[in-house]
Amino acid sequence: MDSQDLTNDSVLDDQEQAVEKSLRPQFFRQYIGQERIKYELQVYIKAAQKREEALDHVLLYGPPGLGKTTLALVIANELGVNLRSTTGPSIEKAGDLVAILSELQAGDVLFIDEIHRLPKNIEEILYSAMEDFFIDIVVGQGAQAHAIHYPLPPFTLIGATTQAGQLSAPLRERFGIVEHLIYYDEADLTQIILRSADVLQVEIEPEAAHALARRSRGTPRVANRLLKRVRDFAQVADQDRIQAALVQKTLDQLQVDSAGLNSGDRKLLQMMIDLYQGGPLGLKTMAVNIGEEQETVEAVYEPYLLQQGFLKRTVRGRMVTNKAYQHLGLTPPQKEETK
Repeated sequence: MDSQDLTNDSVLDDQEQAVEKSLRPQFFRQYIGQERIKYELQVYIKAAQKREEALDHVLLYGPPGLGKTTLALVIANELGVNLRSTTGPSIEKAGDLVAILSELQAGDVLFIDEIHRLPKNIEEILYSAMEDFFIDIVVGQGAQAHAIHYPLPPFTLIGATTQAGQLSAPLRERFGIVEHLIYYDEADLTQIILRSADVLQVEIEPEAAHALARRSRGTPRVANRLLKRVRDFAQVADQDRIQAALVQKTLDQLQVDSAGLNSGDRKLLQMMIDLYQGGPLGLKTMAVNIGEEQETVEAVYEPYLLQQGFLKRTVRGRMVTNKAYQHLGLTPPQKEETK
């Protein structure tokens, strides 16, 4: 690949990032869905502003793609403060954390995605930062080692995770506001798709937007990704307006079925049926058989399959339900096992 190709790829990446940023709501009035959470957060934000205090620390958890990162941005914008973003795995040393915290001003928001993956030593340093707005770090070695007390301005930590159960109890208890993001219903997803289409300057019929919403797994990120793929097919077909028939054709091509299951979902269910008579099956065995990490199966595949009733958890492991057999066009076993 020559330098011109690399330049073009870079331009395309920048353009794609600009589109993604524009699709993100900036304020609560633009943020569709999660009504209970929005209402509560607006109350907490207004109360903190009246007291002229930093907002209490916030933990956002739920399946990927539901808007945790976007919600952190909205919170910072509503507070009128700066947002500093990082991820749990990227903070490896105490110095990394100090460098991040030292850039914060009073009231600012620090957003840590995948906070369940923070190294244990970093998590312990974070305790005093969250509670009392200072950190103590030890520098030097041996006889030269000494502690440095580093005061911090009051700030708000927003942690996001798809694995709330992996957070340690001491860290979880230091969040004053804990919110669980849930899957979106079709009505909210339809509105999100219509808004995104407007941002992308694409015309889409309401019926087509609803058809797309039905296959978007209750997830805005999936809805926006599928909308952009349908847009591609529409442009190549020289169609100025996206219609339901094109949505159907595109998603069939992408192997996204009527329930929003993709080829990976069906592969998982089919494997459990073909090799293990539908289960029960342990998470590790499921992951090995489809060539995925356990965390991926648990955070990406399993939540939606459970929510839609295609999988169930029992004391002995995961099991495929009769609904899944029927969806795959298979005959369910004579008697479905119970817990």
